[in-house]
Amino acid sequence: YVAQKLLKGAIGTNNFGANSRLCMSSAVAGYNRSFGSDGPPCCYEDIDHCSLILLIGTNTAECHPVLFDRIKKRKRNVNDNLKVIVIDPRETETSSIADFYLQISSGTDLFLFIGIANYLYKNQLTDQNFIDKSTESYFHFVKHIQKWDLKKISEICNISEKTIIDIAKLWGESKNVLSLWSMGLNQRQEGTAAVNGLINLHLMTGQIGKEGCGPFSLT
Repeated sequence: YVAQKLLKGAIGTNNFGANSRLCMSSAVAGYNRSFGSDGPPCCYEDIDHCSLILLIGTNTAECHPVLFDRIKKRKRNVNDNLKVIVIDPRETETSSIADFYLQISSGTDLFLFIGIANYLYKNQLTDQNFIDKSTESYFHFVKHIQKWDLKKISEICNISEKTIIDIAKLWGESKNVLSLWSMGLNQRQEGTAAVNGLINLHLMTGQIGKEGCGPFSLT
């Protein structure tokens, strides 16, 4: 509010980058690059049908409390086998519901995605039928991720190789995977690349285009 008053009132310019533009710019660019469309290929109802939720770059408990309560309601149900992964350098209330909490070094999300993708590929936890029918340039993607071994990724992210393997296995073996992220992934220099890194995990495992699946940027 103060910044707008300064720029519009005192300086006299309307060229002000508001949150409406900055908020989703990386997510929009990432969606466009992957799908040719800027809309998420999933919806809030998918939260009720997924078997795994990955939360990254979002303190959902404070920033999206209604959505967080929806997830907590499923976690409180003893007959619900929903698993939750939370990835955040900061330990927040959101991490309190996590089955797996990864406190990676700040800004290393993309490297983590590469490490997970590498493990999924090498251990055949991918959906080759979906890849053949619905993706392009998979060979080049695989060639790139193979440049990074898990030892190097674990050092960069400051987590153990076993942790990366456990998360990759859980992703690869889950029936319906929904990823949720927000400004922690979007608002950074390499935000678009990080968004595409996460989307690529969905594409290589066919976790998209069906109930309870998909990459979902929260606003």
